[in-house]
Amino acid sequence: MCGIVGYAGGRNAQPILLDCLKRLEYRGYDSAGIAVVGDPIQKGLQLFKSKGEIAVLESSMPEMTGTVGIAHTRWATQGRPTTENAHPLSDCTNRLAVVHNGIISNFMEVKEHLLATGHKFVSETDTEVFAHLVEAEMNGDLVAAVRKALEKVEGTYAFVVVSAGHDEIVAARRESPLVIGLGDGENFVASDVTALLKYTSRFLHVQDGEVVSLTRDEVRIFDSEGTAVERRPEKITWSLEDAEKGGYPHFMLKEIYEQPEAIHDSLLGRMESAEPEPFFQGNSFSSVKIVACGTSYHAGLVGKYIIEELAKVPTTVQISSEYRYSPVSRESPLVVLITQSGETADTLGAAREARKRGNKTVGIANVVGSAITREVDHVIYTRAGPEIGVAATKTFVTQVVALYLLAMELGVQNRSLTAQARRSMTSFLRSLPRYVQDVLNKASEIEAIAEKYARSDDMFFIGRSINYPIALEGALKTKEISYIHGEGFPAGELKHGPLALLSKDSPVVAIAVRDHTYEKMLGNISEVSARGSPVIAIGFEGDTDLPKFADDVLSIRQLPPIFTPVPVIVALQLWAYHLARIRGCPIDKPRNIAKTVTVE
Repeated sequence: MCGIVGYAGGRNAQPILLDCLKRLEYRGYDSAGIAVVGDPIQKGLQLFKSKGEIAVLESSMPEMTGTVGIAHTRWATQGRPTTENAHPLSDCTNRLAVVHNGIISNFMEVKEHLLATGHKFVSETDTEVFAHLVEAEMNGDLVAAVRKALEKVEGTYAFVVVSAGHDEIVAARRESPLVIGLGDGENFVASDVTALLKYTSRFLHVQDGEVVSLTRDEVRIFDSEGTAVERRPEKITWSLEDAEKGGYPHFMLKEIYEQPEAIHDSLLGRMESAEPEPFFQGNSFSSVKIVACGTSYHAGLVGKYIIEELAKVPTTVQISSEYRYSPVSRESPLVVLITQSGETADTLGAAREARKRGNKTVGIANVVGSAITREVDHVIYTRAGPEIGVAATKTFVTQVVALYLLAMELGVQNRSLTAQARRSMTSFLRSLPRYVQDVLNKASEIEAIAEKYARSDDMFFIGRSINYPIALEGALKTKEISYIHGEGFPAGELKHGPLALLSKDSPVVAIAVRDHTYEKMLGNISEVSARGSPVIAIGFEGDTDLPKFADDVLSIRQLPPIFTPVPVIVALQLWAYHLARIRGCPIDKPRNIAKTVTVE
């Protein structure tokens, strides 16, 4: 899943499709492809795709002639990143092509039925199943064939289909973005408006359950019952310069707001099976060691609590640059290496050292094919998409999501997680995007409180248990983009020195959700207030006690304590962002910091 574009008009489609596709390169991808209906349309379908960048596709593809076509950049989710698995995918007759974002959750069942009826498959993807379903239903009406095929698939999707002999594009959507661009004698479809801004500023947003037919002269939208839908186009006022930021003033803010989708994408297709992944089958791990740097290290600290609670496996966390100096354990822990880029030098060095020690290794990374993937035994991709802002936001959150998935795998493997508990975990994981969106909806409240404290020189963050690492990460976000000196502490350590730093000019952010540490956190907040420091508390909605102890309160929806790190850190990301914005700091490119640390 990644970038989709489609064109129907009076101009040659090939160069327009490639140009639009390049505007989606910032999303990240591992392969690309294009399909053009021959001109005249009776000539059939021209299809070409390749593994690698669009530049590779462009340098090797033949010239195509036709005014209707589709193109795609793929980030592997179902099937390896190969040319055969790249989109568009075709059917048995090679007269129909499909591109797809999302996942067909029942594709194996559908594929087995199609195989039994004589269909032959050439890829490992779920998308090819849909191409065969449409072909099986074709009787001259492409819209009707797509509608009938949709009845047989479950999951999430943005499908776009073309067929030889037809001058139209048919598209459908469920829980995956899709927009229609309206031109003069030409129309477009894409997964993101940024792909089309060079060609039009008028857009229709496709809604869940709708099917769209577009030609050069007409766009028709049908609801899930087949009834025609009238919708007024929206005019986008972004400039091309703004397009990559999607209208946001900074990449960091855009990426904060992309987190519901990033969580959703990171969970797709990963919780359906009750059996452990093959890597975990037959492997019994008596301990886990997580190795990472910076923000990824904080994610690892959260992961320690998650793994120990769900899988009952003792877990330690170590900074990558220190791992090589640690003694070799008598046991053989599972070593989990976390790196956003997959290229972090110290973490790569730790992965090689772990292999020398004979440990099994798992990598958590956001970049397909990055160096870490060649150094470990198993990879969990986070699917956060590209992150341009130097301060990690959605990559941190999706790393935590990956650690929930890892803990569940270990828990199933060692039988510490019951089937009922796993179902409950799965349900809450799937609901996390909604909890994050609730926090994003309170951005103006967070901004208003940030206004009160933006001129502080020092700021402290406290938490207990699983939210102690979130205090560390909140302090890191604050210091790296607002240049306010930020420190994170376990709240129980305040008496052991940090209280000496407190004054009326040093606000304290306290994470005080109602968990087993809540009463102790209230005591810690009282200690802080007694020293004159203002307190900004993060707690659950409906908590009537917390406002009695804190000067300001940020509230999140109540959820099980093990999941609180996700909405809490989103609140702290917005907190840091608004502090930096108010102070006039260069948010996306803070001084002295690189996005990826490739030297030791």
